[in-house]
Amino acid sequence: MGSTVTPMDSREHRRVQMRLPVRMRWTTPFGQKIELGETIDVSRSGLLVSTKEFHAPGVALWVTFPYDASFSDGQPEILARVARCREVLEVIRSTNAGEKVQTESASEQERFAKLDQLVRALGLSDAPATFAVAFHLKEQAHASSNGSVHRREPERRGSMRKALAIPVRVHPEWIPWFEEAMTIDISAEGMRFRSHREYALGGHLKIAFEASASAPWHGAGEFRSKVVRIAPVPGSVALDVSVCRVE
Repeated sequence: MGSTVTPMDSREHRRVQMRLPVRMRWTTPFGQKIELGETIDVSRSGLLVSTKEFHAPGVALWVTFPYDASFSDGQPEILARVARCREVLEVIRSTNAGEKVQTESASEQERFAKLDQLVRALGLSDAPATFAVAFHLKEQAHASSNGSVHRREPERRGSMRKALAIPVRVHPEWIPWFEEAMTIDISAEGMRFRSHREYALGGHLKIAFEASASAPWHGAGEFRSKVVRIAPVPGSVALDVSVCRVE
């Protein structure tokens, strides 16, 4: 009698079937896009989400989970990266086929059965363009590291920065057309944001927070800032731009 081989789960943390609303926000050269979806399963380091749009593996975006539509703003957004994206029906078909294989573990069979039930409950069986997208959540920085994890260069900032993702509107001082961007971290004197535009080192920008009532900088309107650092984002056309406030 042959031995049964249990497939190895390469995930670092245990996942739990959980159906909760999630909001995804990502930036494009033409502005920000937002999509609402629902989780299929959840772990400490990632989410499997049912979406209407295809999300290319490797692309970075910001996730609010769980998302409450009754709040206008102030809900935390976490930087995430797309690990994989498949059509939900494709997942179900491959799952049903896999259940016939004796080497499939009982826990995996139970998970796939729940996934099938969830898809039917969501009314997705007639929506071939619906996708199951796996997101890997970026580890949040600890305050003890001054907002930076595994940082190799010494911290030269005069004020502590905090990992914070919020939407901002950015434009060069003499150009009125703004870009919608997302911050990565913020201090009392500066910020780092992810951009799809090119800015000149030493150039002056004007930055405004979309939700002025909950803005981390004191004051109103636009803040004049100077570009002090520009770094490419690996595997992306985006840039991480660091600025300091100019009074």
